[in-house]
Amino acid sequence: MKRKYWLDLFTGKTWEEFLRNGASVSGFKKGREKTANKVRPGDYLLCYITDISRFVAVLEVKSECYVDNAPIWEDENFPIRFKVKLICKLDVKSAIPVLNLKDELSIFKNLNPPKAWSGFFRGSPREFNLKDGKIILQAIREALKHPIVREYDKKKYWRRPKVYKSKLGVVTVPDTEKEGAGRVKSQHIIASHEEIQWLLLKTGSDLGLNVWVARNDRGKNYKGMVFKDIPNLRNELPRQFDEATNRTIELIDVLWLQGNTIMAAFEIEHTSPIFSGLLRLSDLISMQPNIKINLYLIAPDSRREKVFKEINRPTFARLKPPLPKICKFISYSKLKKEIEQIADRLKYVKAEFIKEIAESCKPSGE
Repeated sequence: MKRKYWLDLFTGKTWEEFLRNGASVSGFKKGREKTANKVRPGDYLLCYITDISRFVAVLEVKSECYVDNAPIWEDENFPIRFKVKLICKLDVKSAIPVLNLKDELSIFKNLNPPKAWSGFFRGSPREFNLKDGKIILQAIREALKHPIVREYDKKKYWRRPKVYKSKLGVVTVPDTEKEGAGRVKSQHIIASHEEIQWLLLKTGSDLGLNVWVARNDRGKNYKGMVFKDIPNLRNELPRQFDEATNRTIELIDVLWLQGNTIMAAFEIEHTSPIFSGLLRLSDLISMQPNIKINLYLIAPDSRREKVFKEINRPTFARLKPPLPKICKFISYSKLKKEIEQIADRLKYVKAEFIKEIAESCKPSGE
């Protein structure tokens, strides 16, 4: 049987704890048990430090996976474990930046946007294809023979991510992208992110609904109209979910609410990586598979094909329920046109009109 290669994620802190405890046991989250059961003795775990994006070591798996709660890591338990043997280990300064391998690894091929590769590194264990695994292994071996010292950000290395409680256990929740991330110029974009966000907020308010804007966007404005001044804008969300779910929901671009019920959630994919917005929605579904919120992706007309391609990736299509089944698409032009047509009678219109103008994201024929 051929050896397989698997991603094993660490923060700088969990890597140091792993080494300090003998480097003989590697662990994963409880929710990764199904994947961990596919890992076999003799397989290699390729160790990757997340916040500095470097490969640092190779571990050989020496046992089937088992459950153990004995303390190794301070901040989280990682109870799904393997006995391992340290095969190759680099000093952090000579560890290999993943971007140094971007011309060789398949995870970097045919990406749009270019940063979509980072989605591969959101959970472990995760299987590399055979060629990629061998490339990474060889690169680590070469670095042992001919180390190249590269400085790294020690604050990032030792950073302890914020964690939140959820039905899946303790999880991290990524923030939204920084202002301007992934920004591109396009003559085909007929509106700005702020305009669409303001339009959705104002429309929801005019429909007589409560509205919510992503917590870190409250100070934004469109043509001098400040989001926080919109009537019916809520300062707090209903707290019927666990801590991690609430944290994810409050970072979604726009919500429409009726009382304490969230009627619709809108993610606006202007020029930021579509993949990252979808990851936020998939996190929400993973934590709350029975959630009853209508999900919408709003994007420029020119990005329609990209949205459909990304949302139907196996990562999202195999969720239960599948993301393409419960998330719909609305183009900028469609949204602006439809709202303009009903602008003078919005108070007589039901909020369900948004469903009628949205397009299913499921592949044709389903």
